[in-house]
Amino acid sequence: MRRPTHILILLLVTAHAALGQTTPARLGNFDLRRLHYGIQVGYTQSKFDLHYSDDEGLRENILGTTSYYSPGFHINVIGDLRMTKHLNLRLLPGITLISRDLAFVWSEAYTSTHWKYDNHRTVESVYGEIPLEVKFRADRYTNFRPYLTAGGSWGFDFASLRKNKNNDDESIIRLAAMDLRYTSGVGFDFFLRYVKFAIEFKMSFGLLNLRVEDDDLYTLSTRDLKSRTFMLSFTFEG
Repeated sequence: MRRPTHILILLLVTAHAALGQTTPARLGNFDLRRLHYGIQVGYTQSKFDLHYSDDEGLRENILGTTSYYSPGFHINVIGDLRMTKHLNLRLLPGITLISRDLAFVWSEAYTSTHWKYDNHRTVESVYGEIPLEVKFRADRYTNFRPYLTAGGSWGFDFASLRKNKNNDDESIIRLAAMDLRYTSGVGFDFFLRYVKFAIEFKMSFGLLNLRVEDDDLYTLSTRDLKSRTFMLSFTFEG
């Protein structure tokens, strides 16, 4: 009973190999161009990397603080410079809309007298970003090619300009406006008839402490707040 299954698998593998050999290469001169442009859109999941406060007095009131991934969106313009056969330099200025959830665990004694404090806060940001990355390309196989990326990004949170002015509003958590991140990812190029399409998976890790000194317990419960973001991106380059 196993032999027909083995034969079927062999036929499928042989057909796939033959198809790969006979599929005509599209956009044959694409990789020879020195400079090309494109657009990238994608989905994000963001959270805070944080450390719980060392203040022993505070720990009697708030027992813990946790951050969870929340969804967002990003769109970037791509400027791609070919440096060598396998190496490209990419500039991707754009806008990223992200939110990050924080969960707080209060002691029973504290909540009995301070019922107004919530167990959850959502921190929203609108970043103007300038990422600069290096793209390491593998050899092209017909109309497919994998690649790796690594680089950094500078971002400015426009939402923080409004939030940081509301110093008396305890419902918001204020963040520093600027952030620096390093990124790494993997992607797959697909050469279509008229454009090159790519699917990319990337992680972004913040280098700066975004926590703004404040008097409310939401902020005091942490020593530092650093960003962490997962990005699923779709790119179109011509």
